[in-house]
Amino acid sequence: MEYTHLGRSGLSVSRLCLGTMNFGWKTEEGDSHAVMDRAHEAGINFFDTANVYGFEAGKGRTEEVIGTWFAQGAGRRERTVLATKVYGGMSDWPNDTFLSARNVVRACDASLRRLQTDWIDLYQFHHVDLATPWEEIWQACETLVAQGKVLYVGSSNHAAWQLAAANEAAARRHFLGLVSEQSHYNLLTRHVELEVLPAARHYGIGVIPWSPLAQGLLAGVLGEQEGARRQMERNRERIEAHRPALQAFEDACREWGLAPADVALAWLLHQDGVTAPIVGPRTMTQLEGSLAALDVTLEQAQLDRLDEVFPGFRAAPMEYAW
Repeated sequence: MEYTHLGRSGLSVSRLCLGTMNFGWKTEEGDSHAVMDRAHEAGINFFDTANVYGFEAGKGRTEEVIGTWFAQGAGRRERTVLATKVYGGMSDWPNDTFLSARNVVRACDASLRRLQTDWIDLYQFHHVDLATPWEEIWQACETLVAQGKVLYVGSSNHAAWQLAAANEAAARRHFLGLVSEQSHYNLLTRHVELEVLPAARHYGIGVIPWSPLAQGLLAGVLGEQEGARRQMERNRERIEAHRPALQAFEDACREWGLAPADVALAWLLHQDGVTAPIVGPRTMTQLEGSLAALDVTLEQAQLDRLDEVFPGFRAAPMEYAW
């Protein structure tokens, strides 16, 4: 396993991040524990979750599953760089949502209880809260860091100007600020190349792409496998909208002798500023498939061909100005 620093921090994380969103409701607790054990065995030390994950089984359920895994001991917690998130509503009451100082602090304590741990390595804002000033958000985070409950802070789904505002406000308080940003980024969705990626590189913020396979569209969805057929039924309209590009992509992967999912993940690992794509397996087989991408090295000619199939963006303003 290859490791890299998370943004400008000194924290070392694996080049793949294990997403746990399926654990506890789509993936049974025992199977979830087995997947996490296998991830450790493969060298993945970076796990991502959120306080709202659990969905049909109840919000917080995924954190509880991770907590029972940690409780088994044998160094599971110590070897894990644990990332969770705050923002989404945990109840219908008004102060159990968003990024007020009250919710940030209280949600952190609730996550710690569910996770059965004393600290969160990376506490992330799941979405931007335009109604709460950064001074208030950072005040809450400073309290959590001083208490040893949080070590680093990151964001998710933030625009470039919001990353700038956040870290400029943190600098005025002599606080480290954001060290990571989770963004929707894959071969089909490349808008972050306009401003988010350049801003992240400027501020030393590591980018953690979510949905690296575009909800399965980049995993060989036009193929004949049974799983691909099921994916086609769920995403028929999206597939038809992108069919020519997907066909060209799968043709190229077939020519190279590589699995489409491996190519999509490997492409992200080649992008400047990307720390670790989040892979969210439901099964052990899916995790094993993701690990194969780490052995794929794409030549410049292959990267150029992917850019032809899925055109990206130059950094703003060069993309649209003279």
